[in-house]
Amino acid sequence: MADETLDPPPDAAPSTTPPPATPAALLRPRREAFEHGLLPIPKLIFPEGTLAQTLAQLKEKLAAAASPGGRVGAAALAEALQIPQEQAALALGTLAAVLPAEDPALGDGAGDAAGADIRDVLLFLYIQSYKRLVPRSAHKDSPAVADVWPSTSAFDGYLSALSPIQLVRSNSRRFMPSQADEEIHQLSYLQKHMANILTLLADSVEGEGDDSLVLTMESFEHLGFLVQFSEGTSLSQAATFFANSDPDMPAAPVPAAQVLDWMSQNIASSLENSAERSAVKESNQQTVSDLDVTMAEANTSHARSSTPSSNPAYYRNVTFVEGFSKTSVVKHASDVKGNSIKVLNCHDSVIYILAPVKYATVYGCSDATIVLGAVGKVVKVEHCERVHIIAAAKRICIANCRECIFYLGVNHQPLILGDNHKLQVAPFNTCYPQLQDHLMQVGVDPSVNKWDQPFVLGVIDPHDSLSHPAGVSDVKAESASCLDPDLFTNFLIPSWFGDERQEPTSCNPFPLPEIYGAFQSKKRSTLEDIQKTIRELQLDENRKREFATALHAQFKDWLYASGNIRQLYCLQGD
Repeated sequence: MADETLDPPPDAAPSTTPPPATPAALLRPRREAFEHGLLPIPKLIFPEGTLAQTLAQLKEKLAAAASPGGRVGAAALAEALQIPQEQAALALGTLAAVLPAEDPALGDGAGDAAGADIRDVLLFLYIQSYKRLVPRSAHKDSPAVADVWPSTSAFDGYLSALSPIQLVRSNSRRFMPSQADEEIHQLSYLQKHMANILTLLADSVEGEGDDSLVLTMESFEHLGFLVQFSEGTSLSQAATFFANSDPDMPAAPVPAAQVLDWMSQNIASSLENSAERSAVKESNQQTVSDLDVTMAEANTSHARSSTPSSNPAYYRNVTFVEGFSKTSVVKHASDVKGNSIKVLNCHDSVIYILAPVKYATVYGCSDATIVLGAVGKVVKVEHCERVHIIAAAKRICIANCRECIFYLGVNHQPLILGDNHKLQVAPFNTCYPQLQDHLMQVGVDPSVNKWDQPFVLGVIDPHDSLSHPAGVSDVKAESASCLDPDLFTNFLIPSWFGDERQEPTSCNPFPLPEIYGAFQSKKRSTLEDIQKTIRELQLDENRKREFATALHAQFKDWLYASGNIRQLYCLQGD
């Protein structure tokens, strides 16, 4: 039965506030802003008690320093916040990476000439006060968990004795927040702070009380940085006070109080819907993700990474690759739904993401190799151990990882923060036939690679209780060292699951630094000499067979010792 609009009874008082959107178009937080837009820079984070007042004062400073178009560059932001200009540039670059649409004037945030809209800057600074959802405690005592972790360790005199993977496992998947939990937490944060947020976006006009603050349609649309409707409807089209406005005639500003009532109703409706779905999910929850993948399940066509169906509107633009162990998984562009991919809790596996996406997250993985083909905005790697990440991306953020190697093709400096140990970086080292096209699609420039220029922030992340020991002063995070060129090797992506219609390519789109190229040439020369020596051996047929058998036996031993034999079984499953 189609939804019908009910007319109010004749004696009902006329409503001054438009009704909330229908349940089919629920208001949702833009998780990109919360997942990739938070920076652990102390001077960007204001105490909650003075947050609104501080940002109101900052708005005046920025407005005075802004260009005629209301744009703020890195120099003006650095001056207003009293931070180094490189940190201000990082903030603008991070803002550019999480905006809902490309801002041509801002670009990717590089250089002082690029300026961000002052309204976007204020919203970006506001959400720096957001605290991520803490794991649910088995004893329902979350504050206690936050107080006791991380504990001081004799291992390094400061950081927790738990490794990133031990941390993830110690909290257990059943205690870790789900995607739905995080959405509810983000909506609750916005519900609490929406009045202050609208005040920052509003303009003052003559009037008294609530009538003195109004929002233009343009300012209202900037809320799209924080929220969006599940069906893709724009905010101004969903709100009847701006809907169907004549594009040739600017819509009249609306009182901020009216906008607040409308936003509050929609957030409350979404929270109610999310709570109901979460309750249903918990009652039906199964722990199949804790089971290892059997060899029969290892066939990539049976991958347990399908998008969850509990809330299609929320999950439709995220693809999950989760819970794989001792297997290989490949995802092509046709397998990836939406603009984000998350690789979660995968162990002793090889994951191939051969597709263009905007955002990628790798979390809680160990003893794995993960290939990320082309990421147009940000890659975030957290709580990983002994993982090889091969990524071509605009940006990458690395936090709380140990003994990982990052083979990078990145247009901006790798951001390193948190409790890291023994990280290494190296140039990008692989290719597949569609890689060049995928890089062009997402706007990654292979002629620019800042893989060896890490930007290092602090160990403590004020947004995350798990990395925020009580009473401990922050120190600079451990940076990454460059991989020894003699240990650098190309990573070969098997061709049998590639697109056979295209000619394979062996050309790495990111030029190798000279020293790495020299060692590669040396290795190729050595291999050619060995091959030549073998061809020139004067052996009878029996000795040739014995020699070939010995070579095959040694190669087979290497396949088993290295674990690569599993890839052969898994990837030939089709």
